[in-house]
Amino acid sequence: MAEDWRAGGFGLYVHWPFCEAKCPYCDFNSHVVQGVDQDRWAAALAREVGRVAETTKGRVLGSIFFGGGTPSLMLPETVARVLDAARQSWIWANDIEITLEANPRSVEAGRFRAHAAAGVNRVSLGVQALRDADLKRLGRLHDVREARAALDVARDVFSRVSADLIYARQDQSLTDWEAELQAFLDLGLDHLSLYQLTLEPGTAFWDRAQAGGLRGLPEEDLAADLFELTQEMCDAAGYRAYEVSNHARDGAESRHNLVYWRYGDWAGIGPGAHGRLTQDGLRHATEAWSMPMRWLEAAEAGSGDRRLERLTARDMAGEYLMMGLRLTEGIEVARARGLCDAALPERDLEDLLDFGLIWQADGRIGTTPRGRLMLNRVVARLMPGD
Repeated sequence: MAEDWRAGGFGLYVHWPFCEAKCPYCDFNSHVVQGVDQDRWAAALAREVGRVAETTKGRVLGSIFFGGGTPSLMLPETVARVLDAARQSWIWANDIEITLEANPRSVEAGRFRAHAAAGVNRVSLGVQALRDADLKRLGRLHDVREARAALDVARDVFSRVSADLIYARQDQSLTDWEAELQAFLDLGLDHLSLYQLTLEPGTAFWDRAQAGGLRGLPEEDLAADLFELTQEMCDAAGYRAYEVSNHARDGAESRHNLVYWRYGDWAGIGPGAHGRLTQDGLRHATEAWSMPMRWLEAAEAGSGDRRLERLTARDMAGEYLMMGLRLTEGIEVARARGLCDAALPERDLEDLLDFGLIWQADGRIGTTPRGRLMLNRVVARLMPGD
């Protein structure tokens, strides 16, 4: 069983919870504050890395991901201290991937060379739109000119660059999105994350929509057309849809995110971070305190985690199905059965195959493009009984 966990690899996620402004669509654990004691935070993050490493000795670390929040607001010295702690704690893969999320603000792009010197080798830029009016609607602080300039700097500094766009925005037509996506593809990046705008409870957009103030969002049919157009254009341009919302040239897939989707192990460090760790052959979920100061004080006292929970067979099966079926490569049937200690329901497998929602070959199953549009329903049909 232990080898199964290693099939997905091992990664480190570091959460930086601070932003310049809270975007109205964002439901991540992010906070706007006046000032941050970066030396104190660097020490706490490094200490947490060392603590978790004590329970995961001998692991080979394949990826590190600085997420947030806005990690590019971290001083390069802060990033370097966390990386030094990780280097001392685990064996590093020769080709370790170290990603930093960033916004295309000039103040952040100005730090890219120092971040690269600290060890970052991949950057993920939250562009979100290539229209100034829509950037304002999305609450972004940059404009298109600044985004393009930041992308130029990023490509000059880092060997690997990814960027995000949000579509299915207010008043966006198929023609609008086609032109915008083509401009994005023409930039020649190696990795694209293309997300449909979703309204999450607790966000400003959610509240606005409940009050009837968020008009112009696409109906279901248009949203489906936007998704299909996205797949067609990316495929034609040589960007394979290796996951529902992620497209890459061959070899440029996000190795860190593949740890999640292939259901490997990862350590989650920082406020609100989640992790999945195998200890003594048992799979555990970890969750850190979400409020920044609560986490900081707890980390300084010895542990930033507020929860360590052993996962049940059903938990693991559900997570493996939900994560793995997002991937074009699908999942291993034998591993799914091993996690839940039960066979996948044959009748439901047959129905999903007949409906064209999944495929089955060489001991694997996966969702078709149509099936990925109904992923939650597919997973619910495949879940083993209690």
